[in-house]
Amino acid sequence: MELMERMTEKVYQKLLAAGKEKTAEMYRQCFRSTWDTTLQRAADGTVFLITGDIPAMWLRDSSAQVYHYLPFAKEEPVVEEAICKLIMRQYSYVNLDAYANAFNREANAKGHGRDSSSWTEEQKVWVWERKYEIDSLCYPIRLAHAFWKETGSVEWCNEDFRKAAERIVEVWEIEQYHLEKSDYFFERANCKPKDTLTHNGKGEPVVYTGMTWSGFRPSDDACKYGYLIPANFFAVRSLEQLAEMVHELCPNEALEARIAKLHDEIKAGIEKYAVVHHEEYGDVYAYEVDGMGNYHFMDDANVPSLLSLPYLECLDVNDPIYQNTRRMLLSSVNPFYFEGKAAKGIGSPHTPENYVWPISLCIQGLTSTDKDEIRSLLETLTSIDADTNLMHEGVNVDDPTQFTRPWFAWANSIFAEFVNHAVNYL
Repeated sequence: MELMERMTEKVYQKLLAAGKEKTAEMYRQCFRSTWDTTLQRAADGTVFLITGDIPAMWLRDSSAQVYHYLPFAKEEPVVEEAICKLIMRQYSYVNLDAYANAFNREANAKGHGRDSSSWTEEQKVWVWERKYEIDSLCYPIRLAHAFWKETGSVEWCNEDFRKAAERIVEVWEIEQYHLEKSDYFFERANCKPKDTLTHNGKGEPVVYTGMTWSGFRPSDDACKYGYLIPANFFAVRSLEQLAEMVHELCPNEALEARIAKLHDEIKAGIEKYAVVHHEEYGDVYAYEVDGMGNYHFMDDANVPSLLSLPYLECLDVNDPIYQNTRRMLLSSVNPFYFEGKAAKGIGSPHTPENYVWPISLCIQGLTSTDKDEIRSLLETLTSIDADTNLMHEGVNVDDPTQFTRPWFAWANSIFAEFVNHAVNYL
């Protein structure tokens, strides 16, 4: 039995036994999508992972695309080696440009090199896009930590990792004082407002909160207010993971002290500024704040989202404020919650109105404690593939044959991850 069949066989057979033939075929195709269609070997022996229909590697997407392979890494040496080499490439990119979100395979100057930003000529030829997003630095930490715990491998813990660990902490420290200390700015000409930052590329004004600033959301859309709450939650969890890796694998007392201080400051900022009272739902988490009393109620399909916080191990699923927030997000209060004849759930300002994202439906299922909700979401996801046996970026809630991005590996991977979870509730 070949590699992908071995890794999917147990769940595949469970689905067949439950009478879920269509879901079983989708699971097998989505599970292998990243491995078969997006994984490339680079000249230096590391792994370059495209997102699908865009020939660039996002730090976020590449991490999420392989996460469902982790449980098999220890028993499948080829999988372990590939993920290890991907992690190594990720940290080399962080050292190249910690403010970039996506990179080229070679120094070929493809992408958005004409954007106005505080980058060097070397960065321009390697970087596909330089939209600064907190989660771009969180995801490689999450992947490395999970890979280490799953396999015990420390081959990736090299000089690149040690340098990147310091650089990540440095960037998050600087961006606690974005307007005062950061030289990062970003402007793109002749584009939609969501693709550029206001105020000469510095974004809307903010004041110190203890949290760290983000220019863009994980959708690659500009933040309305610079303190993106789910991303700051993710940063807190990532700092806990980074602290453990540094302490156990490459001890550095000075860095460990900085990590602990930054962790506590961001966490205190979340506690002070992120919770807002909603007249219908009670105390809830805002999506973005500026530290001056302005806040934004919404959620986005991309992860980190407010909905995804338990999935990312940022808080307990039974946290009462999370549960209040969850109810709000899965209602019309969230301007990006859409409901139609074929599906209902959270979409994104990144895609057209009335388009729900399979990623958000998977996250809804992965953070649910209701077996009926989990089963219902599995049925919905099985029915909105437009007979492709694959997931897409966004799907029209009334007509699943209308969708964005026919080749989007992150959505395929997280569907496989959700099925691994949902099969226990059939």
